[in-house]
Amino acid sequence: MAWEEERIDQNIYSQGEVDKWVYSTCNICSVGCGCYIAVKDKKVVGIKGNGDHPINRGRLGPKGENQWYANNAPDRLTTPLVRNSEGNLEPASWDKAMNLIVEKAKQSMKEKGSNSISIYSTGQGFLEDYYTLAKIGRAGLQTHLMDANTRLCTATTEFCLLQSFGADGTPASFDDIDETETLMLFGHNLAETGTVLFERIMQRKKKTGKPYLIVVDPRKTLTAKEADLHLQLYPGSNVALLNALISEIVRNKHIDTHFIAEHTIGIEEMVESLKEWPLERAVEAAGIPLETLQRAAEQLGTTPSLVTTTLQGTYQSADATTACVAINNLHLIRGLVGKPGSGPLHMAGQPSSSANRTAGGVGTYPAQRNHSNPDHIKEMADLWNVEMMTLPVGPEKGIEEHIAMIEKGEIGLFWNIGTNSMVSLPNRQRAKKAMEKTFVVVQDPFLTETTAIADVVLPAALWGEKEGTMENADRTINLLRKAVDPPEGVKSDFDIFLDFAKRMGLEDKEGHPLISFATPEECFEEFKRISKGRPCDMTGITYERLEKHNGLRWPVPDENSLGTPRLYSDFQFHTHADYAQSYGKNQFTGRALTQKEFADKKADGKAILHPTHFLPPAEQPTKDYPMWLTTGRLVWHWHTRTKTGRSPILHMAAQHGYVEIHTEDAKAMSIVQGEMVRITSPRGWIEVPARIGDVVQKGLVFVPFHFGSWEKKEAANELTADFVDPLSKQPQFKQSACKIEKVRKEHRMASGESLEYIADQYGLSVQDLIQANRLTSPYHIQMGDTLEIPLSIVNVPIQPYMPYRGKI
Repeated sequence: MAWEEERIDQNIYSQGEVDKWVYSTCNICSVGCGCYIAVKDKKVVGIKGNGDHPINRGRLGPKGENQWYANNAPDRLTTPLVRNSEGNLEPASWDKAMNLIVEKAKQSMKEKGSNSISIYSTGQGFLEDYYTLAKIGRAGLQTHLMDANTRLCTATTEFCLLQSFGADGTPASFDDIDETETLMLFGHNLAETGTVLFERIMQRKKKTGKPYLIVVDPRKTLTAKEADLHLQLYPGSNVALLNALISEIVRNKHIDTHFIAEHTIGIEEMVESLKEWPLERAVEAAGIPLETLQRAAEQLGTTPSLVTTTLQGTYQSADATTACVAINNLHLIRGLVGKPGSGPLHMAGQPSSSANRTAGGVGTYPAQRNHSNPDHIKEMADLWNVEMMTLPVGPEKGIEEHIAMIEKGEIGLFWNIGTNSMVSLPNRQRAKKAMEKTFVVVQDPFLTETTAIADVVLPAALWGEKEGTMENADRTINLLRKAVDPPEGVKSDFDIFLDFAKRMGLEDKEGHPLISFATPEECFEEFKRISKGRPCDMTGITYERLEKHNGLRWPVPDENSLGTPRLYSDFQFHTHADYAQSYGKNQFTGRALTQKEFADKKADGKAILHPTHFLPPAEQPTKDYPMWLTTGRLVWHWHTRTKTGRSPILHMAAQHGYVEIHTEDAKAMSIVQGEMVRITSPRGWIEVPARIGDVVQKGLVFVPFHFGSWEKKEAANELTADFVDPLSKQPQFKQSACKIEKVRKEHRMASGESLEYIADQYGLSVQDLIQANRLTSPYHIQMGDTLEIPLSIVNVPIQPYMPYRGKI
């Protein structure tokens, strides 16, 4: 059951009727809601939901409703900037800026080799941008250093799918959520990160009682509060929990032996790795009561259908890929994949990070070709009409490896596109220090914390000012029409890439321009040819069909196809050695397997079950840093607030960084609600107000990562460790060690002073003073006694948001 009725959400600011409504897709989160952009006097003035789009039926989340404010922000960049000899950014012409980038690129390639240019892009761009980058980077510059902030967000999605199924592409879709009996949200705070999809789930649940909702999260989030079963585990214990649950399911024989025998390999090794994981061990390792674990194992082991979603709580952990592979294992041993209402639905965090993977803008080659398969490389060389030996091959390198190469002087140019990496990267002071050693290009609509270290800044167009396609989390390709021209002096990412390729003189082996297309639609038509015969085949997609059908899920192999609601319905997986997107990696060490090692598995169309060994996080609380730190997002903001911070409504809803502290921890430290506290990790410190309650566990604190100016010490990534998962190379944002310290001054009681008087002098309440000083009574203090005074009390309420609204 999908939506029963439409509801058109809209947010418009216009004097009189708008001039036109332009077909588009929301550019926030990965749900992919259909919408229309309001245009008045050639400006974007609002948005409304598309009532015919099956994903949202007209609904929009709070971030989506307010994204258009950024288009009209008065501080939009409208000219390139170049850093002068005095170290300041100054306006420059496009010719000057682009020629300087070309000069530095050629210099770097000559002095350090072709693999000295790093391209780091975004999950918020268009498929056409990513494919163009892939062609320029690999066939033109011959660099293999291509990554994106998807590495921080959902790289693990790709790698767990490669490990289990041989190719990227999440098996289940949103349609399966409408049918499933049981939905497990694993490390996925959907009520805040995908509000419309959560509303879709809750509408069905309020009406029918289904699905049975299991939420796995160390915090009592908005999502967890709606769960039938909340598994509130300790940080870093995802694999411990999953191993115990799957072990119990196997022990109870709640498995599909026929499916396992006919359609999988590796069951013996997988079961062997689970022998040491009875439920009782997970009670200790994950901190979940035995009775709760038994209920979870029974539900997961007997439910006739199951969809499991994952997001940052799973991906940004020490055991990221292993946890997601364990979830794949669960579905496979139960035979719950490729069937209606069943399958893993490993989500994406950004609106088009999936497209970046599909188009080859990151680690793999376009259309899910294997960078370690010579036949795939030859095929790409033929399609691009370049010499095969010029194409870079081998395992990809993640952004943390790029940073290490910069530190060693191996990268001469770092091109940062559409992402504010100086806020989003872990251990950001280390990243900043590294970036200052190389030539940095930043492509962004605004000045950001990252442009502060740039040598060249290129002003880029925003959503609504360009045309192209995006791929949401469930493989749906959506269209975004251009509504208005960008401000004068601003270019789209796509046009910037074409300009760069032309100035570089990039050519194919016959001397023709390497980039022969001139528009996004022409680019998409080329990518369709690239995708033919691959898992993501888009041969049957056109811009017109996307608008007519409100998106199509790949594969769409011909013009008669309406897309594919779920993968592997024939139980044939992409694990033939000559077809697979990857030969996989050693599940324990992350070492890339050779072609022979993969072929020797003889998967040949069967899914691969893997052993899943538990390794605790590399960094643990200690005597000096006794608390766990985790980070995450809020319903009101998107990433580093480059866009949402320019919406008055969203900014007012959540203006400050803060730290969530459990009531008992705050009481033990005599911390007052709203008091500024210092959080310190082995890497740095921040000072933010405290929000006290029971959302986090005792011993755990939470800091939202959206806030991170260089002037204010509130960036969560001053604190986070830069350890990465060995397979996906995704950083471990969710588990770092820290300590909390009070930041106070002292006041000595003078004659005639009362607590009421002192409280009034410092803008505090008497109760604040009593709590901060552990006083049992306002009368138990005398002249000459010293009081501790919190430096400030900051009001940090987060405006409540119901994850569903209107008629349920």
